[in-house]
Parts: sequence; structure tokens; C-alpha cells
Amino acid sequence: MRVAMASVAARRAGRANEDFTGAVPSAAVLVDGAGIPGGESTCRHGVAWYAGRLGAGLLSLLSPVRDRGLATLLAEAIEQVTDEHRETCDVEDPISPSAAVAMLRLSGGRVEYLVLGDAFLVLDRVDGTPLVVSDPREVVISESYRPALEAAAEGEYLRILRDLRAHRNRPGGFWVAKDDPHAADEAITGSCPIAELTGAVLLSNGASRIVDRFGLADWPEVMAVLASSGPAEIIRRVRRAEERDAVAADDATIAYCTELGEP
Repeated sequence: MRVAMASVAARRAGRANEDFTGAVPSAAVLVDGAGIPGGESTCRHGVAWYAGRLGAGLLSLLSPVRDRGLATLLAEAIEQVTDEHRETCDVEDPISPSAAVAMLRLSGGRVEYLVLGDAFLVLDRVDGTPLVVSDPREVVISESYRPALEAAAEGEYLRILRDLRAHRNRPGGFWVAKDDPHAADEAITGSCPIAELTGAVLLSNGASRIVDRFGLADWPEVMAVLASSGPAEIIRRVRRAEERDAVAADDATIAYCTELGEP
């Protein structure tokens, strides 16, 4: 499998890129870290640390042997990284670091996939109709808070945002990687034959904006741009739209997988 990656930070003062992406010969992982101002009081390590630790843990656990499913591996990785900072940080606080996750693995002639949270995974099918894998629960709940967040002053904004984050990892809310490994059971998972695909792409929500926020392209057009110009071009177009519409930039990360075949 060939994997082309691009990741561009949002260039926020004092903030590192909170996305992570990586690959091994038979798998690719993308982690989109999330936190809010003030989160440092709950976790001294920060969101970028959490995303990096979770992503590295997933890559170390992934194997072309299908002895364990992707959700089981994600649960183990969540437990591992939580144990790393359980004694020093308030891992259960609603504003402690969390992350959306997208995973892809080639095994037994099939492509297995997983999405948890607001990341995207798109499978480019031979018949020309991409299969878009997403988890809309966070987006649905977040949209209900958007008017209040846009109108709020700074102090009120953080209160509303904390209230939104309190919906994480609970029935009727949305599910992300955080401190509870059982959240992995709520991931969107599936598989399809490798022979049916020409490629696949994993995107953080800062990159998927090209479709779901700005409407600059549909998913077939995104796959065509990736094939012709690579992931950096998608991010360049997103940044240009953010500047045009005065929208705050977000970390944007893409892992584009082609030449799918098991090692």
C-alpha cells in the first residue's frame, strides 16, 4: 500500500498541531485531537500529546492478521494512553483531551475500516461511486449549539462549549476516544473486498471542510484531485476558502492510500 500524507496546523498562537497520522505496510491511522481553552488544568500533557500517543499506540497494535477487530484494538489503545496519565491528570473531566479516529487495515483480501467521531474515511470504488464512512452524531449535536457559540462572549463561550463536551461518551450523545475504552464499541465499522477499490482516504474534519463546510467539491471530485495533485492540494483549497469566508482555520490532515494490496 502506498500512502501519501499531508498535515497542516491551524497556526494558532501557542498551539501545536493536534492531528496525527501514520501508516504501517498494511494499515493507516488518523487521529484528530480535541480540547478547549482551559483544558490544561485537567491534563498537563495536552491534546497534541494525547493524539500522538493514541495514534502511535494504534500503529503498534495493528497487524495484517485479523485476530482482533479494529474496535478491540482501539479500545486497547484508549486504555493504554489513559493509563499513561491517569495518575497525573483528571482524565474523566469533560474537557480533558479526546480525539476522533479513522483507521484502515488490509487483511485477508479485504479492507477493514473504522470511524469514531467526526473524522472521515472515503473508499474510492472501482464502479466510480465513493463509499463515505462518517459518524454524524457529534456534528448533529454540535450544530444545535452553533448559534449560541457564535453569539456568546468569551466567558459564556467556554461555558457553552463545556456543556457541549458533556455530551461525549454517553447514550444520546456522541462518542470519541477519551478515557473510556468502551467508546470504541460505538465506532462505525465495516469491510469490503480490496478488489472493489482503487484507493482510500482518511481526513480530519479540518480537511473534510472542502465538502461539508465549504461545498467546494463533492467526494468524487475530492478523489480526483487527490489522484492528480495529492493531499496538499486539498488542504490548500481549504485554507483559501477559510481566508475568503473569514472562518477560523483548523488543523487539516489527510492520509491518501493507493496501490492497495497486502504486504
